[in-house]
Amino acid sequence: MHWNTPYISKKIDEWIDEDIGKGDLTKYAITKDKVKAKWIAKEDGIFCGVEILKLLFEKIDKEIEYNFLITDGEKFSKNQIILELNGKAISLLSLERTALNIAMHLSGVASFTYKIVEKLKNTDIKLADTRKTTPGLRIFEKYAFKCGGGINHRMGLYDAAMIKENHIAWSDNLINTVKRLRENIPFTSHIIIEAETIEQAKEAIIAGADSILLDEINPDLLRKSIKELRMTSKELYKKNNKQLIIEVSGINHLEIDKYLIEGIDFISTSSSVTKSKWIDFSMRYI
Repeated sequence: MHWNTPYISKKIDEWIDEDIGKGDLTKYAITKDKVKAKWIAKEDGIFCGVEILKLLFEKIDKEIEYNFLITDGEKFSKNQIILELNGKAISLLSLERTALNIAMHLSGVASFTYKIVEKLKNTDIKLADTRKTTPGLRIFEKYAFKCGGGINHRMGLYDAAMIKENHIAWSDNLINTVKRLRENIPFTSHIIIEAETIEQAKEAIIAGADSILLDEINPDLLRKSIKELRMTSKELYKKNNKQLIIEVSGINHLEIDKYLIEGIDFISTSSSVTKSKWIDFSMRYI
């Protein structure tokens, strides 16, 4: 991931301005100039945020010296030292809250994702994320999802066309819908159709979707139907030399064991963002 971009720089500026504003009033309480500090993990997890934090530190004060004792995607244990810092006391105090907040949040997303990915490790199923992200933090949360071992779904409405229930309700039929999409979007664009029933999934295959997303379908029904859907697509897609991608969503993350079904390519989940808790780190002065 390339972080040194104008977009990322602007985001970090916004974070700093949100907390520091016109200036840190607590600076008048400080008598020491140069100090040292360390970050300590207060629980186990997967870390995320190294490169983002480096950019944040450098914006606060280019003279801050930092030594990360961990990399993104790496496991850490309770009481482990994550980071060592050396610099002006006021600079370390000014960055403390914002830096800890983003690292704790992203490490929480990564850690939650890792636990789900572990349940899939003996299958061919990959875990994908969704667009249910915190506004303004999508690129960071999706990166954290990758650090936990997941893969990114579309970043937004612009890089794949997913036809969901409201699209279907407000259009004529799936065959015409896919035809209009093929005529109006780049030929490289991926078309995904969400299906809430097996019959709707078959319609999506007949319409020529690149992927079908089976939403909130009972695992027993899925187990009975996946092979049939595969056979249907194999015959229809043979002339285009492509293979249907099957994604399953709308699953309670606590019940994911029920969905380890052969023939499923992806399970997508928003729970890494919506259900995860922050991992607790603290900054202590040496």
